[in-house]
Amino acid sequence: MLLKNQKQIPLSLLVLAAGMGSRYGSLKQLEIMGPSGETIMDYSIYDAINAGFTRIVFVIQKSFEKEFQEKIFIKYQNIVKVDCVFQEIDVFPDYQKPSALRKKPWGTAHAVLMAKEIIHEPFTVINADDFYGANSYKIMAEYLSKLTDKTQNTYVLLTYKLKNTLSKNGSVSRGICQIDQKSFLTSIVEHTKIGVEKNQIYSSHATNAKEILSDELPTSMNFIGFTPSVFEWIEHFFKIFLEKNTEDLDAEFFLPFLVSEIINKKKGKVKVLSSNEKWYGVTYFKDKEWVKKNIRFKINRGEYPKKLFVDGQ
Repeated sequence: MLLKNQKQIPLSLLVLAAGMGSRYGSLKQLEIMGPSGETIMDYSIYDAINAGFTRIVFVIQKSFEKEFQEKIFIKYQNIVKVDCVFQEIDVFPDYQKPSALRKKPWGTAHAVLMAKEIIHEPFTVINADDFYGANSYKIMAEYLSKLTDKTQNTYVLLTYKLKNTLSKNGSVSRGICQIDQKSFLTSIVEHTKIGVEKNQIYSSHATNAKEILSDELPTSMNFIGFTPSVFEWIEHFFKIFLEKNTEDLDAEFFLPFLVSEIINKKKGKVKVLSSNEKWYGVTYFKDKEWVKKNIRFKINRGEYPKKLFVDGQ
């Protein structure tokens, strides 16, 4: 059963789902992970509502709006306020038009910008296919609920211990965070090939050299909290990005890049909070059974009911 948000402080959860496409049966975002047909996204939304989030906003593509409404919206619309916005190649401010050859939108920060007209309260961004853990949403909701006008340019990044973000089935890309003495983010260093070998975590570099990494390093999984002031900075930096990358068919405006620009140009600060939760996701096909096993374990411990949403409750 879902808990009720006693304080009713407006908080939105922005779910990045534009990459889902229309072939639902073959996409990992809609893979069945729970005993009653639940997806990872269902667990994220359940955790967010219980933590106090009052609205869910999906970023999707216009091409599968009808199917999304029928298969996704219907599960939540009687439980929490639900909206959606659309991320398309040609849906962005009136800057230079992209190449006619470009086939995909402009990345995760561009996806967030699409919510500018409907989100006017603090919000958290998540990926549709990442399992972040119930306590992570509680930590984020508590922090966002305490923000004031004086802290509207202070954002928040929830980090995980590196050892809690890895796959047993291959290497992963992760952003390792550099933090100052006051727990504010100074930079995110992208490592594109992190794996485990002989019980040690390592990062492989282009030169084939291997760097041993501490398993306690604070790691970004794109679980970020913002105030609406961030939309101004997304537009600002997106304009600069487009001026440099309009003809690049593969260039993407990612959230870590946005956050780095905000910090480097001193447009805002990013508070770093930490979670002891273990992240789960499906990077490799074999990860699916690993995720399902851990969800069953959490259900057996009483952390989740066997069926998340029962008769709109």
